[in-house]
Amino acid sequence: MKRRTFIAAAGALGLAGAFPARAEQLTRDVHFLNGYPPGGTSDLLGRLLANALNPIVGQNVIVEQRTGASGFIAAEACAHAAPDGHTIFLTTMGIMTINPQIPGPKLPIDVDKDLTPITNSAGVYNLLVATPNGPFKTVPELIDYAKRNPGKLTYASTGNGTSQHLSGELFKRLAGVDMLHVPYRGGAPAILDIVAGRTNMMFGNMPEFLGQIRGGGLMPIAFGGAKASPLFPNLPLISTWLPEFKISNWFGVVGPKGLSSDWVTYWNRALNAAMRGPKFVQLMTDNGMEILAGSPEEFKTAMATDRRRWGEVIRSAGIRAD
Repeated sequence: MKRRTFIAAAGALGLAGAFPARAEQLTRDVHFLNGYPPGGTSDLLGRLLANALNPIVGQNVIVEQRTGASGFIAAEACAHAAPDGHTIFLTTMGIMTINPQIPGPKLPIDVDKDLTPITNSAGVYNLLVATPNGPFKTVPELIDYAKRNPGKLTYASTGNGTSQHLSGELFKRLAGVDMLHVPYRGGAPAILDIVAGRTNMMFGNMPEFLGQIRGGGLMPIAFGGAKASPLFPNLPLISTWLPEFKISNWFGVVGPKGLSSDWVTYWNRALNAAMRGPKFVQLMTDNGMEILAGSPEEFKTAMATDRRRWGEVIRSAGIRAD
């Protein structure tokens, strides 16, 4: 409700009144860093946001892919950039809440000290998909088969400690089943193996599955979040059978260390204005994403909530980064 109220209030201002009076202004291209390769949800969202921001900020917002290290190549580049308002970073729930808690090699930056939260941007529907020719078509059938065949079912992820991995571990814990985790170097190879039947299923970001779902290569089983997407309104929720299974996965925007409050306000208002544009809203719906937006304070609260929740999963499953 707070998010909707914020957007509605901002909408009443109009674009002309969306920005604070300030001496500093953007004077050149904006570097919008992205830590993941083309073709995934992060790439799609980054380009949608950049296109919506261009006319609002009056400068080119250029998406720069700096891939590797689970998004931390781009995160580190943002952290070390000049805090002059010309560099922002499309971060993930994993970077801000999961990776800092996973035991193993030290991260290159401290996300709490080296990045400046600006706003949440998009919620991505968590969807359980499976190979159409597999041994189950519903959540109860999946649980029943897994209990009768411990360790036989496999679930894919885009790497150890990712949201897909932790979603699978949470499902295992709540359902009381044993399944094998199969990490991949990205969503595309994971999806191809599920389509081919080499891996059974995946708990992941719906936008990455849509092409194969529409083509018949993947079968949607159930949503992992608190509600269904408008694209599949009749698909059930996993929480119908496992009430505690409610996955929120999001992408937010942050700036470098030391970004001033003026620049935080500038970018927060610019991003919120971009996200309420009718064309952007329609494109987000068509691609299976939910607009979150909101204030920096709301963003910080969401991060703190998810950090507590995923910390429990990490510790109970004994997940390590190495």
